[in-house]
Amino acid sequence: MDELIRTLAPQVLGALVRRGADFATAEDAVQEALVEAVRRWPDGAPDDPKAWLLRVAGRKLIDVQRSEAARRRREERVHDEPPPGPTEQSDDTLLLLSRCCHPALSPASAVALTLRAVGGLTTAQIARAFLVPEATMAQRISRAKRTLAGERFGTPGDVRAVLHVLYLIFNEGFTGEISLAGEAIRLTRQLAAAEPGDPEIAGLLALMLLHHARRDARYTADGQLVPLDEQDRTRWDTAMITEGVDVLQTALSRDRFGEYQAQAAIAALHDDAPVAAETDWPQILEWYDELARLTDNPVVALNRAVAVGQVDGPRAGLAALADVDPRLARWDAVAAHLHERAGDTERAIRHYTVAADRATSSAERTHLIMQAARLRTG
Repeated sequence: MDELIRTLAPQVLGALVRRGADFATAEDAVQEALVEAVRRWPDGAPDDPKAWLLRVAGRKLIDVQRSEAARRRREERVHDEPPPGPTEQSDDTLLLLSRCCHPALSPASAVALTLRAVGGLTTAQIARAFLVPEATMAQRISRAKRTLAGERFGTPGDVRAVLHVLYLIFNEGFTGEISLAGEAIRLTRQLAAAEPGDPEIAGLLALMLLHHARRDARYTADGQLVPLDEQDRTRWDTAMITEGVDVLQTALSRDRFGEYQAQAAIAALHDDAPVAAETDWPQILEWYDELARLTDNPVVALNRAVAVGQVDGPRAGLAALADVDPRLARWDAVAAHLHERAGDTERAIRHYTVAADRATSSAERTHLIMQAARLRTG
């Protein structure tokens, strides 16, 4: 029952938004309909639960509209409109996602609103996932709703903005009771089902699957970070890797290339190697060159420097790194790795130490400190 309601809630909210309802008012109406569903469905859902929720939420919405004299005209239009037709059975996932990812919102606000409205998470769950007080997260979501007040969306907006927000959610990974990586995959699956012909949506889904397949090997039992080249690859999820490769191959066959497909191709090459020493670095470097032509993202240039170091040697990697902004996160970690491979231990120690000071997680910080200590003890 809980999973059914969580799946249907964003679809019903999207349908109300498509009709022209104010976002915040529509969400309140959907929440009231869900409460009614929990009360009335103790022995099972009706034959068409989505239509039931849409009908009840629509009534709640009309009740609110009737109570507001300033909205009398719109209330009359909603009240007089014909019964829902076949289009009400359409999936409004993309419409709702594009509204939550409106360019007027900051990335943090878009992520929070997406998790609340489309993901079905409570404000408390989102707050715990981002390690902020619930009141802070509630204010962030409320501000996002106010920003969208009065905005009308008859058709979906920029799907690239939606993909960016989903990618941000995925990169938060796993925090506490909520796996944001898993939630991002779930939402991207919905988006891919709503827009099956978009290869970049499929590319992002493939990228998430290929990275998430390694989740069980990323940390030791006591929480220490395990680098990719040291992971126990027998712990990788081979079924998820197979699915990711299949999704990627289908996307690439459409011959509409994009950056998420390129990133997924790189992830697939890492996942394909049975041991780290057999990684096809020359092909990975070719994909990074292609990715660099598609985007000027400095993180791409940083990762490309690692690939150059693997293919042409650490000195060549350091030369490529010299063109990357040293203020970028992980720059010092990459510099430390390349200097260590080049035999410059003192510089490697200095960069590992700086990287540890700039680390954004305790696991990463501990790993970098241990690398510096390892070199100091020889």
